[in-house]
Formats: sequence, C-alpha cells, structure tokens
Amino acid sequence: MILVATWRDGVFAFGPNGVAHELAGESVAHLTLDAGGAPLAIVGEGALYRREPNGEWTRWVDAGPPLSCCVATGETVFAGTSDAKMVRIDRQGRVDALAGFEAVPGRARWYAGSMIVDGRRVGPPLGVRSIAATCDGAVLLANVHVGGIPRSLDGGLTWQPTLDIDCDAHQVCAHPSDPARVAAATAAGLAISRDAGRTWQIETEGLHARHCTAVAFVGDDLVVSAAADPFAAEAGVYRRRADREGLQPVLPHWTDRLVDTHAIAARGATAAMADGGGHLYVSRDHGRTWIGAHAGLPAPSGVVIASSD
Repeated sequence: MILVATWRDGVFAFGPNGVAHELAGESVAHLTLDAGGAPLAIVGEGALYRREPNGEWTRWVDAGPPLSCCVATGETVFAGTSDAKMVRIDRQGRVDALAGFEAVPGRARWYAGSMIVDGRRVGPPLGVRSIAATCDGAVLLANVHVGGIPRSLDGGLTWQPTLDIDCDAHQVCAHPSDPARVAAATAAGLAISRDAGRTWQIETEGLHARHCTAVAFVGDDLVVSAAADPFAAEAGVYRRRADREGLQPVLPHWTDRLVDTHAIAARGATAAMADGGGHLYVSRDHGRTWIGAHAGLPAPSGVVIASSD
C-alpha cells in the first residue's frame, strides 16, 4: 500500500484493489507511520489523524501548534512546528512542549529559508522541516530550515547542534536497522553520518547539482533527489550504494519539478517517490530500477509505504 499525501486534496492510496481517494479536500502536510505501522497524517494546521485497518481516518489529536512533521518512537510521537518548536505527544494524546528545543545553542543564528524571486520574497518560514529517530529510539534528529540538525539523546529534553547551519538541510532520515547510520539532503549535497548524527560528511560526486531536497534509505542504499535550486523545473534522482562512494542516476530523464522533502519512501524491496508535477514512480528492487506508476497527483507533500488493508 503506497500512500501519497497532497497539499490540497487529501491522500491517494495505491493498493491491490486500485486507487482510493481519502481525506478528500483536506490539506495534508505530512505522512508517517506509528510504531505499529499505522499511517499518521498531519491534517490542516495542527490535527493528527490515524488511518484504521479498514482505510478510514480518525482524528486523534488536536495539537494546537501548527504542526509541520512528526516521527513515532515507541508509544510517543515527536512533532515539529512551522515556527521552529517541538512537542511530544503521548499515547493518550497529551501534548507537551519541549522547552529544551528552544534553548539549542546557536538558535539565534537560525533563519527562514526564503529568497527573492521577481522582486518578491518567497519560501517557507523558519520551521522544523523533518524529524528522524534512530531505529533503537536512542537519538532524535530535527532538521530545522534553516538551522542545521539539532540532536537529542534524552528523549527531546535537551538538544545539541550538529551540521553547519549554512548547509541548509531539507530532510534528515535514519537507517531502518542500523542505529549509527543517518543521512540528510542538504543544499550542499548528500550528508552522511556513521555515528548517529554526531558528525557528518558531505558527498557530491555524481550529482548534477548540489541542492538536495529528499532522501531515504532503501535497504542499505540511499536514494536522494537533487536540483539546481528550490524552484527548478526539473530534478535528478540518484542512488548511493552502501559499499561505495559516488551517486548514480536512477531515471533516464529528469523529474517534473522537485522530488521534495518526505517524497521518497521505502519498505523492504519496494520504494516509491512523487515529484512536484504529480508523477508517482515505484521500484520493486531496492531502488535499482523504477517505473512510472501514476500521474496527475495534486501537489504531493509526502509518501509512505504501509501494509495493505
């Protein structure tokens, strides 16, 4: 079951019985899976919905703050906000602000990732763009746009900065079974860490451009998207093998606009990604080869792969 969230028309579920349109008309900012594998969605400004086994979505939490992304670890959900704060949500749905995130050393240097286009300032506000947890739950990593990747070792109580702020990170992700391996898509290239995000190495070999926007572990390998800038009309998608440096393109053509943050997902041998033009691509061999599976999706905001109903 491949689920594609969209900014303005809910979720499209691609399963054994075809395509289902869910949460129609809703703005869905983010999709993820909870610890039990059930899909979670951030709907509207601050509501968390959970998808039931029958395909129905139920409203679980009204968080209050404008949520931008979340990650589940154990029975806890950590969520970032579009104004660069962090909250923790327990299994009963209680929402607690994490004050330690507002005391990250160097926070005063964070800035909104905007730019001037045709005389107008465009781009998202300063906010938490993605969150990852290592597979053992010991480390949390929050990608701030633009503020580096703060890291917590105590369940979000305190945070320390990692990665240079001006690398301009767009997504952080964690390996599904190796707690030491994490990666990030940044404007400086593909960032790789082998010590759970304490230190980072930037790789650019093989990329046609350094502005990376989405990244995911597909098995032990990495799949990352790259474009010339945030508003590029086309982008390339690359695979970085675990056993060698350098990146190789996985498509024989450019994508239609960016494959943006959260728009690459993997589960087992299956991977999926959606570009800004609404095209869905699927791989059944750990990201080695891809086929076009669907077109016409309205403004994708994220992709997850869940168990079929």
